[in-house]
Amino acid sequence: MSLVFAAEGPVIAQTEGEWDKIFPKSAKVDHKKVSFKNRYGIALVADLYLPKDHREQRLAAIAVGGPFGAVKEQSSGLYAQTMAERGFVTLAFDPSYTGESGGQPRHVASPDINTEDFSAAVDFLGLQPEVDRERIGIIGICGWGGMALNAAAVDKRIKAVVTSTMYDMSRVMSRGYNDRVTLEERTKTLEQLSQQRWKDAEKGEPELGPLFNVLKGGEPQFMVDYADYYKTPRGFHPRAINSNSSWTITNPLSFMNMPILTYIKEISPRPILFVHGEKAHSRYFSETAYEAAAKPKELLIVKEANHVDLYDQVKVIPFDRIGEFFTANLK
Repeated sequence: MSLVFAAEGPVIAQTEGEWDKIFPKSAKVDHKKVSFKNRYGIALVADLYLPKDHREQRLAAIAVGGPFGAVKEQSSGLYAQTMAERGFVTLAFDPSYTGESGGQPRHVASPDINTEDFSAAVDFLGLQPEVDRERIGIIGICGWGGMALNAAAVDKRIKAVVTSTMYDMSRVMSRGYNDRVTLEERTKTLEQLSQQRWKDAEKGEPELGPLFNVLKGGEPQFMVDYADYYKTPRGFHPRAINSNSSWTITNPLSFMNMPILTYIKEISPRPILFVHGEKAHSRYFSETAYEAAAKPKELLIVKEANHVDLYDQVKVIPFDRIGEFFTANLK
């Protein structure tokens, strides 16, 4: 299989049968690489997973995205393959400007375009002959948890949404962790980012920040946890920004001025399941989003789990509960 998007991103060449994921391939699932375009014309590359015994029936489907700065060969692919084992058609996609997906410049995120990426995944799933387009849900992991909620609020085709170890990227970029950034600090950051635009314009391309997850000593535990996933064989993937590169310096700009959970109440009456680790530094994102959301909603706290445990620890991630949630709500 070969996919080429030279005008938009890296050239991709993959032979049929090659397995480039960080998790083992399931014998219960058929897999193929696919591509489709979002509303902005950006080509997205994704992995489609189908239960081997799906026969001719139309199945419920789930699109999976995240974590922020990861690729589909990592957590989102693991979630997608595992949910396919439970009888769903699933799709793990690389967001615009990252991984194997198109878009220039590289290594940039957008509260608008990345929300659209979820809807484009729903577009694609709804055209598949194996899928019942009235039974489509989404899963957002880490920073894509907030994107999933934003997508579900605006896209009424999405019938149910699960977030796992969720971040609200617009909140953390504009207010810092635990909302500790002052107005003076925010203003200073925006002044620096605004000046960086001149530098990027003079250079003709955006400057990248320092490499992610490089430990120098003295970092908080959650940063050590990130490095333990992204920088070790446990989770490293060469295409992942968090493993091998960084975002553009000006990446926070649009997030700092566009809160993505403004319309979270409008997801109702469609259900939301928030999943978070008891010991995760990010737990407050799910707790406050849960409080802001309208019913039906559920907050599931996984005992003893930290933020990164919900990326790949299959004995910790409550896949059975997630499966039950989608089975009940994608009838």
